[in-house]
Amino acid sequence: MENTPKTNKKGFIEVVGIIEELLPSASFRVKLENGHEILAHLSGKMRMFKIRLLPGDKVRVEMTPYDLTKGRITYRM
Repeated sequence: MENTPKTNKKGFIEVVGIIEELLPSASFRVKLENGHEILAHLSGKMRMFKIRLLPGDKVRVEMTPYDLTKGRITYRM
């Protein structure tokens, strides 16, 4: 993906970031490519298939345009 954020068909903003810190209850602090840090949690499919994430992993994050400080991790790259 490029540095510009994309919007998917459901209206979410998709950006790429790197996991900085693991937090309790499947939450993560993610540093985005543009330098911002957000709080993100795992999507349901990633929990269902027990996808594990570690600090330093590159991930795709979906954010709603209404709250740009929180997001959902949808893909590990």
